[in-house]
Amino acid sequence: MAFSKELLRNRGKFTGIVLLLQVVFVVLFAIFVEYDDSANASHDKHSRDINLGGFDPSDNPVSALYPMFQDVHVMMFVGFGFLMTFLKRYGFGSVGLNFLIAAFVIQWATLMSGFLHLHHGKILVNIVSLVSSDFAAAAVLISFGAVLGKTSPLQLITMAFIEIVFFQVNEFIGLNYLKAVDVGGSMFVHVFGAYFGITVARILFKDDVHKSTKEGSVYHSDVFAMVGTVFLWMFWPSFNSALAPGDDQHRAVINTYFALAACCVTAFAVSSALDKHGKFDMVHIQNATLAGGVAVGTSADMMIGIWGAMVIGAVAGTLSVLGYVYITPFLGERHKFHDTCGVNNLHGMPGVLAAIAGACAAAMASVDQYGLSLYQIFPARSPGDNSTALREIQANFSAIIPGDNRSASVQAGFQLAALALTLAIAIVGGIITGFILRLGMCDQPAGDDIFDDKRHWEVPDEEEHVFTRISIGENGKEQQQALLSDKETEARVATSSKGTEMADVHVQSTDEVWRHRTH
Repeated sequence: MAFSKELLRNRGKFTGIVLLLQVVFVVLFAIFVEYDDSANASHDKHSRDINLGGFDPSDNPVSALYPMFQDVHVMMFVGFGFLMTFLKRYGFGSVGLNFLIAAFVIQWATLMSGFLHLHHGKILVNIVSLVSSDFAAAAVLISFGAVLGKTSPLQLITMAFIEIVFFQVNEFIGLNYLKAVDVGGSMFVHVFGAYFGITVARILFKDDVHKSTKEGSVYHSDVFAMVGTVFLWMFWPSFNSALAPGDDQHRAVINTYFALAACCVTAFAVSSALDKHGKFDMVHIQNATLAGGVAVGTSADMMIGIWGAMVIGAVAGTLSVLGYVYITPFLGERHKFHDTCGVNNLHGMPGVLAAIAGACAAAMASVDQYGLSLYQIFPARSPGDNSTALREIQANFSAIIPGDNRSASVQAGFQLAALALTLAIAIVGGIITGFILRLGMCDQPAGDDIFDDKRHWEVPDEEEHVFTRISIGENGKEQQQALLSDKETEARVATSSKGTEMADVHVQSTDEVWRHRTH
């Protein structure tokens, strides 16, 4: 009875808090949020012909960006969700809570980002802001991977709410004050999400995590996770290029495409090389094959050369596999940084590699290599306002805006400063959030509830396998001796054929893979 009352109280708590936040979101949207001019039917130019100064429908940004946005959207809700279904008893939580978190975050991120970029006191929403909100959701979903199976739905909603505040502040400072370039979000999304989540996981760590036998996969759960991998792998070029203009976008697609290809091949090779039997480890294939997309993200729109993108991808694949084999066990077993999905290996370390590669590319960037588009990719390198140099550039390329007249080396330094800032805010924010989530009201799971759906989901009964042990009596007739459970039968069926005992009918082979994801 006490257990039922506790569940009822927790259910009411989650429902009340989530519905309250949703109501607050609706109120804030009603007060502050409006359609951007490109989506606002009341705008005067939508009521005129083109030859009378009206908008050209073919120039509406949704026409160009919606395919990219939809690719990114699929990555958030399908790719990330299914990638985390490897846990044999936490599939509902992986896909379902991924769905909940992403839907929650895209609303809150729209508001938070809008408050930092108000237009006459209003938040204007267009297709670009939708993509940006999906990027913010990606950061939180990466953090979710680090605490997967070890947190309650209420803890996850609380974490998402707090994390978005830190995320938006970090991105705002990095883009507007440091003026760092990160078209694929490798620093501001992947590094931030990974180390925020890992820090939260460390603060929330309980010894029950290492004692649990449920943190493992079965054959079909790994297949479902591989579906998520393939979706992410296919659509990652859109993620890295969605917010880049013109030829920059085209180049970002090409660079990401080949970085992923090289990463995939290298990850398979290294995974086999590090196994004593020369076999592939599905953990590596599900995750390390994607690391190239992260590692090339910062420099995806830069002139790094296709061969350079392939080198970055190959290094990332190698680094990620090595992380799963050596670094994750070291951090988890010795220092209690338990990272369920290994986000350090897929997002954290490849994101740091991306930041370094981006800084190197920025240090070598020149007008000879980029033409005047150098000042579009690196706006801070543009000459200052009202300067003769700026007027000469704008005479040929009007899209260029005044900058800080930075040199290549100075821009590279600011790229690294953005990485340092991101790590600092992610870790500090993770520490603060972790201690908040440890409060009793957040209902952190423990014991048998870890890595298990049953506490928070209606889980259908698993198929029952009834095994009947038959023996031959003295009169030569078969007699039923006992009913065995699955595990009893597994232990005895091998010996039943040696004597007079026989195991009846449908013994199903066991396909569970009892391995720890950090090994």
